[in-house]
Amino acid sequence: MSKSKNTELTARIVGGLAAMAAGFAARKLIEFGWKKVTGKEPPTEPESPEVALAEALSWAVVMGVGMEVTRLLATRLVAKRMHKHGMIEEA
Repeated sequence: MSKSKNTELTARIVGGLAAMAAGFAARKLIEFGWKKVTGKEPPTEPESPEVALAEALSWAVVMGVGMEVTRLLATRLVAKRMHKHGMIEEA
């Protein structure tokens, strides 16, 4: 395997791990914020008929946007750091 393939694989692995860790932290933060704003636990099964449609949609939007933004920021940060230290080339 060439050096560029190794560094690309390393970047993908490190980026993935960073995204997973950031996602875990983001989920906890989003759940905490949901509790503070709504005063109740976030829905564990938003697809359940017992959960109001507005609540289920709100939860889906908040989680979807929050998790994707977190994933994007984490992977960009890793790429920036790896590029800064000469581990990967700019795309």
